[in-house]
Order: sequence, then structure tokens, then C-alpha cells
Amino acid sequence: MKYSRLSGQENRQYSISLLFNANKVYDRQVIEGIGHYLQSTKVDWDVYLEEDCLARLNNLDNWEVDGIIADFDDPHMQAALTDLDIPVIGVGGSYQCAADYPDVPYVATDNQAVVNCAYQHLKKKGLQRFAFYGLPPDKEHRWALERERAIVNLCEKDGFSCSVYRGYKTQPDTWQHSMNRLADWIESLPLPIGVIAVTDARARHLLQACDKNSRLVPDQVSIVGIDDDDIARNLSRVSLSSVSQGCFDMGFQAAKLLHRQLNRQITKKSPDQKSTPAPRVLVPPMGIIQRQSTDFKALQDTYVIQAMHYVRQHACRGIKVEQVINYVGISRSNLEQRFVQECGHSIHTEIHNEKLNRACKMLAETDSELAEIANSCGYPSIQYLYAVFKKHFGQTPKQYKRDILQS
Repeated sequence: MKYSRLSGQENRQYSISLLFNANKVYDRQVIEGIGHYLQSTKVDWDVYLEEDCLARLNNLDNWEVDGIIADFDDPHMQAALTDLDIPVIGVGGSYQCAADYPDVPYVATDNQAVVNCAYQHLKKKGLQRFAFYGLPPDKEHRWALERERAIVNLCEKDGFSCSVYRGYKTQPDTWQHSMNRLADWIESLPLPIGVIAVTDARARHLLQACDKNSRLVPDQVSIVGIDDDDIARNLSRVSLSSVSQGCFDMGFQAAKLLHRQLNRQITKKSPDQKSTPAPRVLVPPMGIIQRQSTDFKALQDTYVIQAMHYVRQHACRGIKVEQVINYVGISRSNLEQRFVQECGHSIHTEIHNEKLNRACKMLAETDSELAEIANSCGYPSIQYLYAVFKKHFGQTPKQYKRDILQS
């Protein structure tokens, strides 16, 4: 092969190839972590990011690189790169069976910990029914099966049942059929229930199916995704709670492993090295990002559940209590009494709290102008927004934002 050989000079420039699909949020965050390692150390790497990471695997003889970091969730990638005589670092998912790991230095997202993070979040909400929306089994999505096994085992350990639905691959010509079958599955689930989706993209399917079936999220169905994907999250009317994987750290750890391999000048395996297990790093999730899809409160009254759902969806559109009453369809005195008994405060207070929480979130997480925040949260003017913050926090919105950023 025409690989450039490694010299004994630690400060030489190395040619490194990254084999990832930059269209995936998971891969992009891994690449970002690799980049951070390059910026924070003195390594001198000439990094090449393949635009089509699978296109040149059949032409390895013409590659001239000193090291590779690659997505080993892809079985074709793993098969092509496992036995090379240059350092290769695999990045992918974890496995319950040790024999499933590749025989190269490997950095993995801890699938067991990722699923447990979502599961514990739902349990803390008081839920005792669980379900999992996965993927059809195939060699390219082995990590999906690992996550499915993880949630089933966790539920069995705690004495809970877990309904599993794998659904269909996402394809334009079968999309409507797939969504109808998903809606049928959602319809069959006992309520209330917590559902973990194998990815944020699949979680968005669940949100659409619940809307189709008039299943209230999160009051009847609480949904957690995995990836914390901005694209999937922003395409949904209900904001999605999601487990943030440690992809950035995975990239950093992968680059660190490759740096060590290059410094050790490992260009091929010797007989005594074959018996030494390749280094393996499991990276835990960063945690769960809680949003509206799991803002579950153990409400019992059907009318209060409907009212709460309507308030969550429309509070920032400037609705009044009368509109909530009309949506639920019972007398004002009846609903007000039920609402206070269940929630401890009035419908008006709930609308107010929803708007205020949205304003606080926008101040903390965005650079939006105050006029935009006031408009987005249903306040008639900036002056009104100022008055609300003065009353509740004793400070202006700008002072609130300053304190949040400094804390």
C-alpha cells in the first residue's frame, strides 16, 4: 500500500483522514470535538474530511494518510478499515457483548447510559408505563437494537412492561402507510405513558402521530428523543425533550487516542500486540435537555388535562381564560374549580406562568431583541414585559438576562 510511513519525529506533520457523514448531527459533533483537540494541543495534522466517506473505500491502495478516525457504526466502513497497517480509531455505539466491538482503538457512546438517562427522567415524572420506538433491525443500525435492549432490561428490572415498536424505514413512497401504522400503535398504548424514541427524528414521528390521534403531549404521552438535534426539534410545534449525547467528547477522545497511536509509531500489528486488547473508551451522555414534550404533571381530571394542553399550546398567542373554557366545553365555574383542585392555582395564573417561563427561556438562551420576546410571548408591548419582570423578579428583563449569564 502507498501509505506514508510514520517517522520517529513527534513534531512532524501527519496526514489524517476523517470518515464521517457531516449531514448527521451526531457526526458533526464528533468532528467538532476532533477539531477542538487540534486547537487545544500542539499537534500538527493535515486533516482531510471526506465528502463521501464511503466512495473511496474500494481504492485504499491509493490513499496516502498516516491515520484515520472513522464512523464504525457503518459495517462497510468497519470491514474496510479494521486490518490496515496505520493507526485507525473507530467511533460508534457501545455493545452489551464484548465480542461485538472492533479490534481497533474505539470510542463509543454509552448506549446503556443514554437510554437510562431518558428512562430515569420519565420515572421522576411519576410515569409507570413505558414504550420504545426504534428502528427495523439491520446491520447499519446495530446501535438501535442496543438501545432497545437497554430499555427493555431497565423496565424488566423495575417490574414495568415496555411496549416496543420498530416501525418502518423512512421512505417517501411508504411515508403515509408508516405514519398510519405508528398512529395505530400509539392508539393501542395505555395512558399516561412515557415513550423513548431511538433518535430525535423518530421522536418527531411520534409527535406527529400523537397530533393525528389527538393524544395530548405531554399530558397523555411524554416523549424523549436522543441526539438533541436542532433541526428535528425546531420542526415540531411541541418542543422536544432529548438526551444530549457526549459526541463532542467522543471526538476529542478519538483524536487523543490517535495522537497516542501516532506518537507510539504503530504502523502495523506485531504478533505480541494481537493479544493485547485495543483501547476502548465509553463516553456517557451529557444529560437530558428537558422541554415541553416531557413537562408531565400527574393530572387525573380529563378536563384539566385538556385545559392544560390548550394553555401550553396557545398561551403565548395572547389567549384569555374564556378561550380555554370554550375549548374544554364545560362551565367556567366548573373548570376553574377543577383546575384549582388539580394544580393549586387558577387558569389565568397558568396562562401567565406559561408566558413568563417562555420569556425567561428566550432571555437565557437567545439573543432576541426585547420587542421580539414580548411579541413571541404574547405581551402587548415592551413596557408590559418590563412591568411583569419588575413585579415578579424586582428587576428589568435586561438585568435578569445579565444575572443569568453571569451565574
